[in-house]
Amino acid sequence: MMTSKSGFAQSLEEEMKKARFSEQQIIEILKLAEAGTKVADLCRKHGISQWTFYQWRNKYGGMGVSEAKRLKELEEENRRLKKIVADQALDLSALKEALHRKW
Repeated sequence: MMTSKSGFAQSLEEEMKKARFSEQQIIEILKLAEAGTKVADLCRKHGISQWTFYQWRNKYGGMGVSEAKRLKELEEENRRLKKIVADQALDLSALKEALHRKW
């Protein structure tokens, strides 16, 4: 009997895949490439696609571990603040609509 995964289970699984490598591990992989190791060999060894490697290089290239961690923290804070702004905008539009209907 085969069951399909719920939306929550799928998003949780995707989140787990994203968190497979720490910032430190990503930086170490990028430094190996800078030292001359072939990208294809690194990707095969670590089980990532070349697309993932180049995405990491675009995002973390030239950064140290502490800078990469700070970037992650800032991205999380930015996500949280965007959610707050969206919630407030929704509340504001609901209040405006309620006022408009009342008068």
